[in-house]
Amino acid sequence: MPINFSYTQARANLAKLLDEVSLNKEVVIINRRNSENVALVSESELSGLLETAHLLRSPKNAQRLFKALLKSQSKNGKPQSLEELKREFGFEK
Repeated sequence: MPINFSYTQARANLAKLLDEVSLNKEVVIINRRNSENVALVSESELSGLLETAHLLRSPKNAQRLFKALLKSQSKNGKPQSLEELKREFGFEK
């Protein structure tokens, strides 16, 4: 759950909020009067969110990733070596 602060509270506790966001990966929502609220997130969290959004943007890729997730969670799959995976996906000549 995100932590909510008013603009005034956030300004008065900025250093503490930055530590909370960066060290504990918390999301802080800063509520502003007469303006849209903003979220404060760590750079690593934002990068992860953007990467996930990019990977899921294509419905075909999202379906492929979902199928791979289901396969990995089933007990029927067998582990493959890196070399086997490279051959399977055409990364090795």
